[in-house]
Amino acid sequence: MAEAKNDVHYDCKETKIVGGIKTVRNVSVKKGKGYKQITKYRGGKKISSVKKSISEKHIQQIKEGKFIVGLFDDCKNCNRKTRKIR
Repeated sequence: MAEAKNDVHYDCKETKIVGGIKTVRNVSVKKGKGYKQITKYRGGKKISSVKKSISEKHIQQIKEGKFIVGLFDDCKNCNRKTRKIR
């Protein structure tokens, strides 16, 4: 049975803690569409979140199992906060 173009399912989550801030980077591809997301937590509370779609070029590289340099570069410097920190 041949694999259809949209039958790829990929999900990856990376978590790291630096200076008391937990950063979660998530990549998900389902049915030919994908998104990338960065969420930051401080003290167990979500302080910021950025979610963007992935281009077709990057989805093709994910299917081939290649490492994508700078995938999250356009998500890092967004200072959109989800709640005030006091």
